Amino acid sequence: MSLPLRPISDDDLYRRLAATRRPGLPRGVGWERGTDADFLANLLDFWRHRYDWRTHEARILNLPWESVGAGDRALRVVHQRAALPDAPAVVLLHGWPDSVLRFERVLPLLDDVHVVVPALPGFPFAYELTKPGMTGVAMASLIADAMDSLGHDRYIVSAGDFGADVAEQLAAMHPDRIAALHLTNISPLHAVFADRSTLDPEAFRYLDAVAVWQRREGGYIAQQSTKPHTVAPALMDSPAGLAAWLVEKLRSWSDIPFSEDDLLTWISAYWFTGTIGTSFAPYVEFTPPAPYVQTPTVLSAFAHDIKLAPRGFASRFVNVQEFIEHENGGHFAAWEQPEQYARDLRRAIALGHPSLVRAS
Repeated sequence: MSLPLRPISDDDLYRRLAATRRPGLPRGVGWERGTDADFLANLLDFWRHRYDWRTHEARILNLPWESVGAGDRALRVVHQRAALPDAPAVVLLHGWPDSVLRFERVLPLLDDVHVVVPALPGFPFAYELTKPGMTGVAMASLIADAMDSLGHDRYIVSAGDFGADVAEQLAAMHPDRIAALHLTNISPLHAVFADRSTLDPEAFRYLDAVAVWQRREGGYIAQQSTKPHTVAPALMDSPAGLAAWLVEKLRSWSDIPFSEDDLLTWISAYWFTGTIGTSFAPYVEFTPPAPYVQTPTVLSAFAHDIKLAPRGFASRFVNVQEFIEHENGGHFAAWEQPEQYARDLRRAIALGHPSLVRAS
């Protein structure tokens, strides 16, 4: 199956990298003010001279891709089928600034269940997003239709980042279809829409911590949620700008260092699909999260994730059956700690399909 890789040649990328103008910046500040200039210069040099996108592209294309639906309801998914037709089905939902690649290391650990990984609209490998209105609710509706078309009428949803909002909306819309949830965070929108008149001291402390984080680290949210079309042309036109915008998040939100090859594969996925601008859509277009999701939920708390909600706060919005704390792992836990992630996901499978799950 072909993927929507824009007609951007390697030569065009190398020409732009060669013409990069390094900004004049104060020296000696490291990562304090954003992406470290020397780190970026070395990464761009690696991208230009030693990185081979086509090798990684071939691996990505070799994933079991399928196309579901038609027109503006079309969705591209990775669909890894289990040998047994009646095996449990799992949906994995990514967030920003990543893609289906977040789950590459988990797929081999889930070969006994059906796994569907949608390329969320507006993100790398998805069909082109040309209209506004792609909220979490809209994405949830697309995924529900896709799962019907693929023959999965009941399934577990596992998600992180913005994908958690889509997961909660999906469970609220179709409680008869979603057997269980596995989340690494609750919807980020709960911190925005929470009714403060009902909160306890722990919840207020958490929201205060989120506010501090927003002031220190949330500049990208302000830009992407208010004027995304202002920054998109610069990031689409400049590989150096795109790399600087993404690598700072990939580095600071993870607990383990990404290799240069891995960093550039995740960045190149945005470059060659031309999706950095449309990936901002969830920040500017959203609906309030579901007030409460009754679906049994396993919540994995990886210690180095961002804005990690305590169990009490999370339980206000989702039916937390298990709260599993991990000493290692960050925002991209499925990539950083795939074995731990898969074990926790199997706990959710056990909640939803106790008679079918195999021993971990």
